[in-house]
Amino acid sequence: MVLRLDSRDPGFAGAFRAFVERRREEEADVREAVARILAEVRTRGDAALLDFTRRFDRLEAERVEELRIGPEELESARRQCTDEQIAALELAASRIRAFHERQLPQDLEVEDGLGLRAGLRWTPIDSVGLYVPGGTAAYPSSVLMNAIPARVAGCRRLVMAVPTPEGRVNPLVLAAAQIAGVDEIWRIGGAQAVAALAYGTETIRPVDKIVGPGSAWVAEAKRQVFGRVGIDMIAGPSELVVVADGRQNPAWVAADLLSQAEHDERAQVVLVTDDAAFADAVVAEVERQLAGLPRAGIARRSWAEQGAVVVVGDLLDEAPEIVDAIAPEHLELMVADPRALFVRIRHAGAVFLGPLSAEVIGDYVGGPNHVLPTSRTARFSSGLGVHDFVKRTTFLEVPEAAFRTLAPAAATLAHAEGLDAHARAVERRLGELP
Repeated sequence: MVLRLDSRDPGFAGAFRAFVERRREEEADVREAVARILAEVRTRGDAALLDFTRRFDRLEAERVEELRIGPEELESARRQCTDEQIAALELAASRIRAFHERQLPQDLEVEDGLGLRAGLRWTPIDSVGLYVPGGTAAYPSSVLMNAIPARVAGCRRLVMAVPTPEGRVNPLVLAAAQIAGVDEIWRIGGAQAVAALAYGTETIRPVDKIVGPGSAWVAEAKRQVFGRVGIDMIAGPSELVVVADGRQNPAWVAADLLSQAEHDERAQVVLVTDDAAFADAVVAEVERQLAGLPRAGIARRSWAEQGAVVVVGDLLDEAPEIVDAIAPEHLELMVADPRALFVRIRHAGAVFLGPLSAEVIGDYVGGPNHVLPTSRTARFSSGLGVHDFVKRTTFLEVPEAAFRTLAPAAATLAHAEGLDAHARAVERRLGELP
């Protein structure tokens, strides 16, 4: 039975807070095991990578170079896809590329009243590792969402790691990699793949940043190599909050909730509405739709154990605070005036305005990225974009007049901090200027 809450009940605040703070991440503690794998790959390189690939993916190879997927295999994979699938991938890629091209940041240079020139310059990260889950539960859309922003940013080398248990790989994943312009593809997965990307081996050159979703082992490996390389985020289970008034179609709302619940038993879906009868209709519709869903077992457990229905007195006044407390990965505003509600909400990874703006459009062909903050991290982080693949360098150009004006204050502050060599670096110049 899904959790039901009503903001008008005396115990609502405590019950809602307990729901929001409930831990949904995997409980398995893999830190020590992951650390051992990272250390093995870091010290033994190719040999360790081959051993772990044999052990975890049951894939034999004598040399790491044999694990590389080349152009012929990419072409073969593409031929295994239907024309309709390739057309859908290309449509998605074109829309993702077009949206992200508009995100390219502009360099900045300004001159102040002293004649000092200051600014910043954006440059792309040189090389990026893209981790892609493998096997039958692979997501070609995630290949596009991770690779295309990096390519738009101007990254010179895109390296994809995808596990292929017993040699099996989803041809759509390889087709997506080809369409997105990935440079290297390796049949490696798990923490050992993260290690190879972060530290490099005799065969695989290291990268500067690692992005992409994975298991608890992959997430922990990314956490441990952060600092050696950059990472995008530590992703948790999928989330969707739907804010809907009583005039919406309950079947559409139920379908959207189940679209995220089917991801994972730990996925979280929440309905917020001001109409108790509408809430009842959605709950009933969820039960009807579950009956015909191939992944019904996963979706049912997510709905029953992680989901919630929250009834409020006034959506415009109360929904923003509820949404901001959850800070969801995805938010649908299925109300008469979604923009009026949108401007009041501060914390959400991606927002979908109006009844036809189904979150699934955003998953595939909308254009904005579907790699989004989870587990309430939308309070302080954003979805993946071009900015994640560039870095900024500031610069200063100080003419003599500006130096004469600013140097005394710089020296004063340096002395105050006990850094006399700092102070002398400007005082010497001041003393020797004509």
